[in-house]
Amino acid sequence: MVVCDGLKGLPDAIGEVWPEAVVQTCVIHLLRAAFRYAGRQHWDAIAKALRPVYTAPTEPAARARFAEFTEAWGGKYPAIVRLWEQAWAEFVPFLAFDAEIRTVVCSTNAIESVNARIRRAVRARGHFPNEAAALKCVYLAVMSLDPTGQGRRRWTMRWKPALNAFDIAFEGRLSAGRK
Repeated sequence: MVVCDGLKGLPDAIGEVWPEAVVQTCVIHLLRAAFRYAGRQHWDAIAKALRPVYTAPTEPAARARFAEFTEAWGGKYPAIVRLWEQAWAEFVPFLAFDAEIRTVVCSTNAIESVNARIRRAVRARGHFPNEAAALKCVYLAVMSLDPTGQGRRRWTMRWKPALNAFDIAFEGRLSAGRK
């Protein structure tokens, strides 16, 4: 499973390299992209109107909720409707998963945060004498995210329901390496 943030061509490239991969767009990025077309005074109302779409239990239910959104906001913001229609094929895989998986894959924000910390650490050093020095810098930047290890224990417990759901959804693919 790959969660993309709307970068053009990325879903196609992933499909070429990993044909079995499920490619899904980041729901948070899709919402943020929708807000670019709306006036600030309508953001809360649009977010409230789109919530039933991405929390729908099935694709037909989401399609019905999206039709309601289109009726309410399509006249004022047709670009938002077009944006969601164009992203629908990459949004739909999200709806096939259990709630436990949805909470984990709805956003790319966590990995973007880690990448930002790594970029900041690397930029602060400028250059490295060898590859080992660069890897050490990246390692220290990642470890500084949770220096006490308390967050790791907390997140391990939060991941247990999602891990179980992933193992069922991707039967044989997740636990194939473990014996």
